[in-house]
Order: sequence, then structure tokens, then C-alpha cells
Amino acid sequence: MTAAATINIPEEDRLRADLYNYLGLVLAGPPDEMLIGQTAGLSGDDSALGEAICTLARVAKVTKPKNVVSEYNRLFIGLGRGELLPYASYYLTGFLNEKPLALLRQDMSARGLQRAANVFEPEDNIASLMEMMGAMIVGRFGTLADLSTQRDFFNKHIGPWAEHFFSDLEGAKNSVFYAPVGSVGRAFMQIEAEGFRLGGT
Repeated sequence: MTAAATINIPEEDRLRADLYNYLGLVLAGPPDEMLIGQTAGLSGDDSALGEAICTLARVAKVTKPKNVVSEYNRLFIGLGRGELLPYASYYLTGFLNEKPLALLRQDMSARGLQRAANVFEPEDNIASLMEMMGAMIVGRFGTLADLSTQRDFFNKHIGPWAEHFFSDLEGAKNSVFYAPVGSVGRAFMQIEAEGFRLGGT
């Protein structure tokens, strides 16, 4: 990635990448005190996404790290399994490690991407997909992904299931901090899907 490429990323795309990266971060593991504090400082407008961000900020202001660790464990880890299974294969086929994961691995390989050695989660988990999308937008993997490449990746690996997952996260019985995370994710996925459908972002 060249310095020129970094400079030429439109502000709107930087904001999109930031939101993808944020969602990837809070879904990969429970946020620490610093991230909770940063979340509490967020603000939004009167759009559905903006209102969801405002709600998330209000919840973050009264969230303690130890409570969100317990919540994360109940949602995603649990005894045997958590309340939700945040994997494309599960949402699209009802089983883990199925064709959606194989297709994602093919696309990752074509882009020279591979799972980090210390990561054991299947690559089709929602946190990894959010991180990949954010990285593609700003060229963190070496080259900036053009709109067509972003659209193809989103439509193949994220669009078919992520909004459903975020809706489930909103309504999960163990969701407190993560309920508005689900609202933010659901609204953002709707915006992205519509932007790609119209040929813009």
C-alpha cells in the first residue's frame, strides 16, 4: 500500500471501514475498559444507524468490563455453546464448517489471506468477516479493494446472513451491551446492502 493510496481513501470509506473494524473488535472478544470508554463517547444523528449508535453509547456509559465479559461468554461461548453461533456456515446451512466456510477460504487464498496462527475460530465468524471487510476498504491487505470487489465479497460472504445474525443479537436473552451492538450492525448491514445494490456506498 502506498502513501498516496492511504491519502486518497474518501472520508466516507474510512468511516465505513472504521465501523466494520469496530464491530469486528467487539465481536471478537469482550471490550476492555478503554474500548468501553471510547464507545461511551460515540454520537450519532437521527438516522436509524445514528440512533443505534447513541443507544450503544448510553449503554456503554453504565457498562462495567467484568459484566460484559460474562455477557460475551453467555452469548458466544457458554457451556458447550453460547446462545448464538456467529458463523456464516451455521446461519446458511444449519451446520458449522460447511460450504460457506470453504468458499470463504477460497476467496481468502485468492487474496493471499490466511488465518493467524494463534486463531482457532473458523474464518467465517462474524468478527473475522467484519475485520476483513474493513481491511479491504482501506487496503490493509496490500491493495485497496475497488467497489466491485467489495460488493462481491459482501454479497457472497456477509449479505446473505449478517443482518439476520445482528437481529438475533439484538433480541438475545443475554444481550445487554450487545443488544445495541446488534442494532448498529443490523442498520449498517442494511445501508451497505442498499449502497451496493445501487452501485455506490
